[in-house]
Amino acid sequence: MRIRAAVAEEASKPFVMKELELDEPRTDEVLVKLVATGICQTDAHAWHGHSPASLPIVLGHEGAGIVERVGPGVTDLRPGDHVVLSYQSCGRCAQCLRGQPAYCDRAVAANFSGTRLDGTRGLRRVGAEDTTSAEVNGHFFGQSSFATYALATARNTVKVPDDAPLELLGPLGCGLQTGAGAVLNSFQVPAGASVAVFGAGAVGFGALMAAVATGAGTVIAVDVNQQRLTLAEELGATHTLDARQVDVAGEIMRLTGRGVDFVLDTTGRADMLDHAVASLAPMGQVGLVAGGNRDATVPAAKLALGKSVRGIVQGDSIPQLFIPKLIKMYQSGRFPIDRLVRFYGFDDIDEAFASAAQGDVIKPVLRFTDSGK
Repeated sequence: MRIRAAVAEEASKPFVMKELELDEPRTDEVLVKLVATGICQTDAHAWHGHSPASLPIVLGHEGAGIVERVGPGVTDLRPGDHVVLSYQSCGRCAQCLRGQPAYCDRAVAANFSGTRLDGTRGLRRVGAEDTTSAEVNGHFFGQSSFATYALATARNTVKVPDDAPLELLGPLGCGLQTGAGAVLNSFQVPAGASVAVFGAGAVGFGALMAAVATGAGTVIAVDVNQQRLTLAEELGATHTLDARQVDVAGEIMRLTGRGVDFVLDTTGRADMLDHAVASLAPMGQVGLVAGGNRDATVPAAKLALGKSVRGIVQGDSIPQLFIPKLIKMYQSGRFPIDRLVRFYGFDDIDEAFASAAQGDVIKPVLRFTDSGK
């Protein structure tokens, strides 16, 4: 079938709207008509050429829409279902079979290769004269949702309630799932605990809102954008710190008297990792959710008293279980994702990326006005 897609043809150059051909769903695949899709920092990294994904490619990995058709073998989804699309995994490796699909052995190939796991492509240019010139990479995070239709699989498609607002739900598939999952799944923050969140972007706000919802006693937001820090206060942060104005670790120790139980660092900065470890109370944990400075190190002496640092992928979430939980939290008023979103038309994708890069918007969401909600 023919679809309309925003193609990243060259690194950092404006997206090009193209008519492309998309395969009909194969075994275990799901064709989804997009209603909306979030824009995530990972999309920006790939667009700028700073990821394993190769251009030209159709990016996008926070899609939400309506199932159009399903392929053979799909039994849990049917046409008309409202769905959110999340990350891809193979379903067969040891990690997937242990219920840890975010750490799939084939995660890079499944999410960044531009092809299905069998190496085939479901996207091609219309009217190309030869196979090579026809090729367009897709299957980004198993979806490539910067298009009017996405070809996903049963593994990364999550059915959601019909009464939930689809146009708001896409970011639950990656950014908000990552932040909230870090707090609720990875850290399992108990009521009364203390949490610091470094970086008030979509991932950071997901963590902050989850920490507030779970009853954390102290919630500290750290950023350099005063508007975001103000919003963090409105959403329940007990303290906010401008990293340009204070010694972050010193101020956290002053505020708490002993350090915090958990730090989630979403910045990926080596200097913030130092602050994160120095901010911990005995037995405290630091979680890292950005690639960041790969040369950053933590001297063993700083991890005395049982302190630990670990990487967190997708908030240790199983999307089919966790996304419906977040939707219930939103519907009960405990996870106000609508406070983070600004909507853009699909044709305004370049403006949306620019706004995100300038820090003017926390979570840009593209709406497909012809998607027939």
